[in-house]
Amino acid sequence: MMKSKVTICVVIAICICLKSLSQTQVKLSNTDLIKLDFKALAVKKTRLLSKDTSLLPAYNALIKTANQLLTYKPVSVMDKTDVPPSGNKHDYMSIGPYWWPNPNTPNGLPYIRKDGEVNPEVKNFPDKENMPKLCENIYNLSLAYYFSNDEKYAKHASKLLQVWFLDSATKMNPNLNYGQAIKGVTEGRAEGIIDTRQFIFALDGVALLKGSKDWTNEKDAALKQWFSQFLNWLNTSKIGKDEMDANNNHGVWFDAQALAIALYVGNTTMANEIVGTTAKRLDAQANNEGLFPLELQRTTSLHYSVFIMNAFTIVAQLSEQTSTNFWTLETPSGKSFKKCVEAIIPFITKQKEWTYPEIKPFQVTDAYPLLLHAGNKYKHPKYLDFIKTTTKGSYDKLLLNLF
Repeated sequence: MMKSKVTICVVIAICICLKSLSQTQVKLSNTDLIKLDFKALAVKKTRLLSKDTSLLPAYNALIKTANQLLTYKPVSVMDKTDVPPSGNKHDYMSIGPYWWPNPNTPNGLPYIRKDGEVNPEVKNFPDKENMPKLCENIYNLSLAYYFSNDEKYAKHASKLLQVWFLDSATKMNPNLNYGQAIKGVTEGRAEGIIDTRQFIFALDGVALLKGSKDWTNEKDAALKQWFSQFLNWLNTSKIGKDEMDANNNHGVWFDAQALAIALYVGNTTMANEIVGTTAKRLDAQANNEGLFPLELQRTTSLHYSVFIMNAFTIVAQLSEQTSTNFWTLETPSGKSFKKCVEAIIPFITKQKEWTYPEIKPFQVTDAYPLLLHAGNKYKHPKYLDFIKTTTKGSYDKLLLNLF
């Protein structure tokens, strides 16, 4: 069924020293990250150890950022002042960003939807703001540890993970019962599950912490237990099932998140099933041109068309650990991820004019995950060349240069 498609605008966090860039350089903000290719990462680490000077600006910027993050205090779901309907602050809570007070009722209830317009009330529920930043910081600290072998970065990343997920006094309960609530309508919605897609990137960070004395086997086992419980909630709760049934970008992001978690906890059977489900979504949701009609209906349709492709990209990356290669599969109706890539790229690079609704300027950085990984897998260096062009001379300082 048609569902409200609620999400924050995805802009890629690949610049690791934003304040150092001049006003004339591209500005990249920190909302979503780029799913790591660990084989490519290992190659870059070898090059750094071999004193490859072309990578030093990005590495130095990473270390500078990581040093600043050592003063970042751990955050938790206990930081919010408002209490969820359960009465338990350990429960994560957020409100739907596109929902506003009703001007036709005395108390403003029930809230009404304004697609693409964010209600500033979302800041009253800091879980939604703290969690992505937390995942980003874990990701960057873990990358700094991986490239430098300096335990201080692993120690702080481990502390951040422990406070949010493991410590009894501060840990988040493994559910999203109160995600994307709408005042006067519902205490929580399936759309809230997209809030935690950043867990994908935090788990990338966890993978980089292997071998650190500060990320012990005991901590890793405890985190696996937490994510096993969360995965069970995703698959069995009404909210989780509703999001699983979403026929737009939400369903694909559900798959991407569940797949990352299933692989982390070692549930390969489930992982194989998820990739098969995503293939069916591609077959059902893409049109014959390789675009996605439900995303084309949005007021920021190019953004959402890229957003869903970024989710498919993560599934494709993770599918390399399963029995199905999503990069190369073709569906029964002849659709494929590769065809969808070839359909959207000309609009991203402005070779073709986008004629669907777009009430806000498209941020080209939204497309960097797709451009980077599709370019590498399908041997299209022009995709990376486009990234270098749009970063306006700052590419050598970007974290992307280490991927």
